[in-house]
Amino acid sequence: MASKNQYATFSNGLKVPLIGLGTWKSKAGQVKTAVMAAIDAGYRHIDGAFAYLNEDEVGAALKAKLDDGTVKREDMFMTTKLWGHMMHPDNVERSLQLSLKDLQLEYVDLFLMHSPMAVKHLDDRNTFPVGEDKKPLMDDVPYTDTWKAMEKLVEKGMTKSIGVSNFNINQLKELLKIAKVPIVMNQVENHPCINQKELIEFCKSKNILVTAYSPLGSPDRAWASDKDPNLRENALVKEMAESKGCTPVQLLVAYHLCQGILCIPKSVTPSRIEQNFLALDVKLSEDDIKKMDTLECNYRACPWDFWNSHVNHPFPS
Repeated sequence: MASKNQYATFSNGLKVPLIGLGTWKSKAGQVKTAVMAAIDAGYRHIDGAFAYLNEDEVGAALKAKLDDGTVKREDMFMTTKLWGHMMHPDNVERSLQLSLKDLQLEYVDLFLMHSPMAVKHLDDRNTFPVGEDKKPLMDDVPYTDTWKAMEKLVEKGMTKSIGVSNFNINQLKELLKIAKVPIVMNQVENHPCINQKELIEFCKSKNILVTAYSPLGSPDRAWASDKDPNLRENALVKEMAESKGCTPVQLLVAYHLCQGILCIPKSVTPSRIEQNFLALDVKLSEDDIKKMDTLECNYRACPWDFWNSHVNHPFPS
């Protein structure tokens, strides 16, 4: 199954599997089994983050698969992210050190700035710091300063590549002005209901790859509403999936893969993890993509509204 993997190439020449396993929202006690199932199914790309607070289980799963000979370290592409409370340049290296310790690794393949928004650092594991009034404690650390600190970690061999997540075009332009190490990735929410064509075209023009998170519209998130678009049950999606001989979920994953956009669907169910991987077999034409693009309605499942007053909030209110 691993031979099915398709790859994209970063601007620095390194390769990354197009499909990966997402681990956001995966509950404690389920992550290890999910990651092991993914590796057995052929995945060679695991997407994680410090803020998910489950990297210890990701690390335990990877170690088990390394120890039993299923994979070698060089076979795997491992991503982690820097959360807002660790964006001060003095904290950036420690954040990656903590992730590496949990992952039981000497380096990661990709280290992303999780967003352009810094918040106060009270404690390493306090990812949503609030004051006595229960309001978020924002910080004004420039993301350009954070980036410069991340660049040093490439030099130290702690990560092979660096990138960002949830950055808009103007923020990318500011970062490009000072970046000495290539920005290889911008990981953003993407699906037919918010296809972000302008952002994706800008990234392509600057040799920045795009990864789509929440490719199904994140229907399992805690704040989901019955009024939200349900992509898996959408009539067009179901009709197209049937015509392609695949599931609606596979079609939604293929929507990205067939455009050269990386995709990291999340699941903790081994059968679904395997089904998602088989989206690599689904081929969509430009006309198919255009049909799915008609679902665009500027629907953002993850608006990051918990920090919507932040000066660097990346999305329009």
